[in-house]
Amino acid sequence: MKLVIIGGVAGGASAAARARRLDEKAEIVMFERGEFISFANCGLPYHVGEVIAERSSLLVMTPEMFKARTNIEARVMQEVVAIDRQAETVTVHDLRTGEHRQESYDKLILATGSSPVRPPLPGLDDPDVLQLWTIPDMDRIKSRVDEGARRAVVVGGGFIGLEIAENLRERGVQVDLVEMLPQVLPTLDAEMSQPLADELVHHGVNLHLGRRVVAIERPQVDQAVDRELHLKLDDGSTLTADFAVLSVGVRPNSELAAEAGLELTERKGVVVDDHMRTSDPDIYAVGDVVACTDLVTGKPAQIPLAGPANKQGRVAAENACGRDRVYRGTLGTSVVKLFNVNAGSAGHTERRLKESTKAYRKIYLHPASHASYYPGASPLAMKLLFSDDGTILGVQIVGAEGVDKRLDVIATAMRAGLKVTDLADLELAYAPPFGSAKDPVNFAGMLAGNVLNGDSDEVSCEAIPDNALLLDVREPAEYELGHIQGAAFIPLGQLRHRLDELPRDRKIVAYCKVGLRGYLAERILKQNGFDAANLTGGWLTWKMFNPATAVPIEAAPSPEAPEAAPAEMAVARQIDVTALQCPGPIVRVRQELEQMNPGQILELKAPRSFRSDLGAWVGNSGNELVQIGDQGAFLTARIRKGTATVPAASCGMAGPAAGSPDKAAIVLFSGDLDKAMAAFIIAIGMAAQGTKVDMFFTFWGLNVLRRDTAPPVQKDLLSRMFGWMMPRGARKLALSKMHMMGMGTGMMKYVMAKKNVASLPELIREARELGVRFVACEMAMNVMGLQREELLESVDDIAGVASFAGMAKSSGTTLFI
Repeated sequence: MKLVIIGGVAGGASAAARARRLDEKAEIVMFERGEFISFANCGLPYHVGEVIAERSSLLVMTPEMFKARTNIEARVMQEVVAIDRQAETVTVHDLRTGEHRQESYDKLILATGSSPVRPPLPGLDDPDVLQLWTIPDMDRIKSRVDEGARRAVVVGGGFIGLEIAENLRERGVQVDLVEMLPQVLPTLDAEMSQPLADELVHHGVNLHLGRRVVAIERPQVDQAVDRELHLKLDDGSTLTADFAVLSVGVRPNSELAAEAGLELTERKGVVVDDHMRTSDPDIYAVGDVVACTDLVTGKPAQIPLAGPANKQGRVAAENACGRDRVYRGTLGTSVVKLFNVNAGSAGHTERRLKESTKAYRKIYLHPASHASYYPGASPLAMKLLFSDDGTILGVQIVGAEGVDKRLDVIATAMRAGLKVTDLADLELAYAPPFGSAKDPVNFAGMLAGNVLNGDSDEVSCEAIPDNALLLDVREPAEYELGHIQGAAFIPLGQLRHRLDELPRDRKIVAYCKVGLRGYLAERILKQNGFDAANLTGGWLTWKMFNPATAVPIEAAPSPEAPEAAPAEMAVARQIDVTALQCPGPIVRVRQELEQMNPGQILELKAPRSFRSDLGAWVGNSGNELVQIGDQGAFLTARIRKGTATVPAASCGMAGPAAGSPDKAAIVLFSGDLDKAMAAFIIAIGMAAQGTKVDMFFTFWGLNVLRRDTAPPVQKDLLSRMFGWMMPRGARKLALSKMHMMGMGTGMMKYVMAKKNVASLPELIREARELGVRFVACEMAMNVMGLQREELLESVDDIAGVASFAGMAKSSGTTLFI
């Protein structure tokens, strides 16, 4: 048997190698019109950026190595220009000599791939209008940068456009990116691509979305040709550059197949069956040139990716060698790295589902990439699309780490035919550095299950019903940091007691930060007779749909500082808050700055998710953010202390609304560990912003202020009995739920320690250091038989309800816990 393969790289080379492994005696010949039979085309941008330092690393196999290893003739610089199906021959044009000759075949595999689209633009033939598709293309771009080019325009915001934009910026090139769509990376839906756009802007790429290049010119200057390219956009503006990289899509190289009379789709893809056979039973086709089966729709689709091409080559080779192997189709699973953000998808986007009129449901979620108490955890943005019968139709994930892991799991589930609810039951590897006991994949399955079984009605940010009431159930500080305009506000902990404030004749859409508390509110409302739903993905997803609302409503942060700081900048102090939980990072920053002199520099290392909160806090604190950047999964920043520090926004905490007093009063009535901790965390967060906080302890809340060991005092019998029955101090408090004779409380304290959550005594100390004032209720002390000597020295005052009423009257916020 003689097997001829037209084309190398992914599909052709893998087909040739597999065929040889199956048939040692077959005559196998591979023709490649380029000079390389197999190279890592996905690595080309990274050699331009010098991430891959050695050019030779991209050359997977030379003809000589291939011949020695496989005994296959790999003939480069030879283009097959015709196929005679009747005679079973191909015509080969030797590009070096110009000669033509015939080559016979018994079986033929087409792996002719695809080529970059080059639209009919004036000036497109300029030698500085480049593309990135082959090794020589890469060499030309890298040479321009090596020679000193410092400005480039990238046309196209797909995979290649994003990757070359990133790598040009890494080389210090100024980059403008032009994309005709209103978003980058069309394999994602628009809202899911927003973090990528933000990352591009953050790293200095100038975005021109929804714009087209209409002409490329090189104007005359003083009767000489200008060295600059001028790219005119459809809005009348002009971009100048030393060179441009065109990356606006690909088209299948199916001309050879068409001339041979093989069946093509409307988009010129070669039609193949599930054995990769074309309309001629002796001719197979693989890779970018074919239209393979879309596993979501079952219809032909062109999905030009290296993974499917390799697998198709293997299947075609097996069938050409007499085996019976089926290629089931592809999901188009893909992932891209863009600076410090990764994004990927599998299956269909919502946009494609709408175009196909296929019914679907969707959920958004924002889980942590791994256990939040282990340093470096970062949020993932996930979008899951599924049908009413639970079939998974598509998934999109964006984040700093863990994107590929979750994407691969869900893509595998889709290929295996698992339902969306099966995701909840998957047993996935867990250790704090890698994931969570309830992995994001499990969590996605649980949320989808709630939707399908009717426990939750999910409402999307762009489809809120008319006349619906939006209900924000976050904490006051979260609400003040930013909220949806017009939303009602009742914290989740108060909801059951304030139901009479809500209308029963309107649909209520509850929301929180990521969707969990919104779901809890929805369940409370539904079981109390309300027409309720949950805003899927919460406030974080709302910001993806509405990026203009991503800054605090009351006070926007100042513009970010440049990535680079002067080399001579002296750092007075360095701190690492990567393992601290909210509000720990901002409290530590504030404490350090208070000990520094104006003008001194504080260097900070923190989780990357701390970026927006840091910008908000510094922008309103009288300090200056002089440098901010990324170091792997972490954020690095330098802050210059100003002449005054008046913090106004912190990690999940915000200052009072405009016109409100900069004071807060908190009543702690409870002696439960969890409730006391919540009170102190809120107090610390407010105090860290400069809010003056008074805490009023009454009845069981007084136990928080008791000393562990108090001096002996004179008491009557009843007062002594009270003292024996009540917990003595913050270390002895129990959980309000699941105390389980001390086992549950002990477990909670252990978990808190593992997650770097401060203990209650530590929170009390932090509150005092931030100036929080402690007031004990005189009446409650008398009833419970407590005396001043039994309380902590840090108690500022013992007062009655009138004193508290005065505190509340002068405060912008009053909380009862």
